[in-house]
Amino acid sequence: MRLEYKYIVALVSVFGIFMNLIDLTIVNVAMPVLANDLQASPSQVQWVLTGYLVALAVCIPISGWAGDKFGMKRLFVISLVLFTLGSALCAFAWNIESLIFFRLVQGAAGGLLTPVGTALVFRAFPNNERSKASALIVIPTTIAPASGPLLGGIILNHLSWEWIFLVNIPVGIAGILAATLLLREWKDDNPGQLDVPGFILASGGLGTLLYGVSRIGSSGLNDIQGWIWGIIGIAVLGIFVLFETKTKDPLIDVRLFQDRMFARANAAQFAGFLGFSGGLFLLPFFLQGVRGMTPLEAGLMTFPQAIGVATMAPIIARLYPRIGPRRLIMAGLTLASITTLPFVFMDVDTNLWFLRGMMYIRGLGFGLLLVPVQAAVFATISISATGRASAVFNATRQVAMSFGTAICAAVLTSRLSTYSAERLDPTQAIAATNAFNEAFLASLILIAFGVLVASFIRDKDAAATMQRT
Repeated sequence: MRLEYKYIVALVSVFGIFMNLIDLTIVNVAMPVLANDLQASPSQVQWVLTGYLVALAVCIPISGWAGDKFGMKRLFVISLVLFTLGSALCAFAWNIESLIFFRLVQGAAGGLLTPVGTALVFRAFPNNERSKASALIVIPTTIAPASGPLLGGIILNHLSWEWIFLVNIPVGIAGILAATLLLREWKDDNPGQLDVPGFILASGGLGTLLYGVSRIGSSGLNDIQGWIWGIIGIAVLGIFVLFETKTKDPLIDVRLFQDRMFARANAAQFAGFLGFSGGLFLLPFFLQGVRGMTPLEAGLMTFPQAIGVATMAPIIARLYPRIGPRRLIMAGLTLASITTLPFVFMDVDTNLWFLRGMMYIRGLGFGLLLVPVQAAVFATISISATGRASAVFNATRQVAMSFGTAICAAVLTSRLSTYSAERLDPTQAIAATNAFNEAFLASLILIAFGVLVASFIRDKDAAATMQRT
């Protein structure tokens, strides 16, 4: 039995997206090891994460235009090559400065890889099968970030930190060969000229904003420089929006937000990822810092959320044409809110299997959110606009993940200071747990806010994706 081309596209694209997204979190558990082996300060090591994030944000805006101009297949393959090369260079970094630079190369490639891969999938599937496409993309979107700490813990338990990057090389080579041999080229006959001012404003605004957010997340709400950078980033993005509305060939067509379904589905995604990413950041930190778990043990505790998403995604793909996005998204965010509540009241003796169960059910809620959001957001987008719409969609998600993590990290840093529990040693376990409880409350509020946002979605706007095959 021969596999249909649309599923070949999905498999190859998911392969590349997974490799990119897993690198968002796999390095987290290696931070202390990197600081020790490369003789770096905590602020220097933080740039291994922040640099990747900023480079990602800088390159996402240009992905739509570049794919239309040079061809989606070609750009996807080039991105895989650069990402694999960046991984190899990271593994052979000789000091912290070289590692940060090579992570910038990785992040830049990743900023192209995920939006282009997403656009390839949604172009391969017809409108009435976009819930299926969404269910396939959900796999790397959720399992990869959740798998990062687990895979990183396994590697560090048996090998050196270099192998965190070396594992990408055979995977990347396989992806390059598969994309080269199996994918067909697609390009826009009239992509327009590169909007250079738009690129500078969008990349500069996103990069500056995420840098400021990262500073606040690591240093706390009192980091004045972080607030200044964040405000500058918001101002630059505001100028970018005004500029793009008057440009003939905009880099990112902000007029897409005049489409009610596109705007509201992106808003629901933003609210959902704010809370989910914050919670996923807090739990491993709590388990390692307060309960004394190893990185591998903490990774195994958070992984049930990914299993929950994988369980729910194929079910929702079948239910979506009957139920529509609005009720599914609201149900997912409600379920996530309910299962976040126990973390607000947990203590140092809370049963670990109970927490694993809550993470699994939380994953079910995340699956309820992700599949309909990704299907509905492209419901009324034309094939020719899919590349640029994908850039907007991925930028929204990336900013939301960064914001959610930074908000919860800033609340945690502030509350740990209030409770005089910054060291996170066993003598401060009760005080530190109180700080984590309040940070989880922030995560809960963010998710619950998403329920309100989702209530404004109209199923009739997504009618094209609800036709039965």
